[in-house]
Amino acid sequence: MGFVWSVHSCPLLLTLILKIKTNPKIKSGGQECPPHTQIEMLLFFLSCQGVFFMFEDLRGRTAVVFGVANKRSIAWAIAQGLHAAGMNLAITYQNERMEMEAKDLILSLPGAEGFMCDVSKDEEIARLFEKLKGRYGKLHALVHSVAYAPAEELNGDFVNTTREGFRVAHDVSVYSLIAVSRAAAPLMEDGGSVITMTYYGAEKVVPHYNVMGVAKAALECTVRYLAQDLGRRKIRVNAISAGPLKTLAARGISGLGDMLKGHAERAPLQRNVEVGEVGSTGVFLASDASSGITGEVIYVDCGYNIMGF
Repeated sequence: MGFVWSVHSCPLLLTLILKIKTNPKIKSGGQECPPHTQIEMLLFFLSCQGVFFMFEDLRGRTAVVFGVANKRSIAWAIAQGLHAAGMNLAITYQNERMEMEAKDLILSLPGAEGFMCDVSKDEEIARLFEKLKGRYGKLHALVHSVAYAPAEELNGDFVNTTREGFRVAHDVSVYSLIAVSRAAAPLMEDGGSVITMTYYGAEKVVPHYNVMGVAKAALECTVRYLAQDLGRRKIRVNAISAGPLKTLAARGISGLGDMLKGHAERAPLQRNVEVGEVGSTGVFLASDASSGITGEVIYVDCGYNIMGF
């Protein structure tokens, strides 16, 4: 049984269902309950308490997810949510080294399949989508959670950004969205949803974010242009602007600890966002519940972006 719920309804419900999916050994009357029975029991209990949610079944649909690095990555949180919602998943990894980390994660989601693809190489993108066409026929969602800049570009002053560092950051973090969207569009025969990840450093100066801030600004602009181009095909393109998280990519940013502390102090909700909350937003954007939303940046940052100081 797979469901999608509005992100505004209850992110906790997604967390509970994901725990059931990943830790199914819950017993009732001395017998282990299968995951679908546990979910039904959870929903029945909530309905008895007068809590109701808007559900939509995503079974039979397919999503390709770029950027699963490890179990703490945003892409993985979204992948888990899409799987819980019933979608078929194609999960990519960059190379053989990354395959070792991704393999165990992919195997933990029954039915999900892994594919190698370096998004900085056009020939690998073309090869991947040929495989996806042969395997699934159609695509309904694409998750782009890919960003990279050389580590030395995220230390020191922005004015010292190198030409090569600037090129690499924009090629991997921005152009790759254009490339995979172009390749995915012919497979989204029934329309679809493209989701990418951005950050507040695209709008305001975040110390040490440097060239990634400029790349994220370009990414957000790219979202708007892609939304205009692909809208006639009923393909929506949106970005999620998440608050700071302890992901593998974020570790390369100098002063991450201070960033997390300052965010929690200033955000209206007085805390940092959890990766599961970002994941549930990704599921929302992949579903028909967001059918009227395109070209937007959706903030999932505990309200930090609204503050003046």
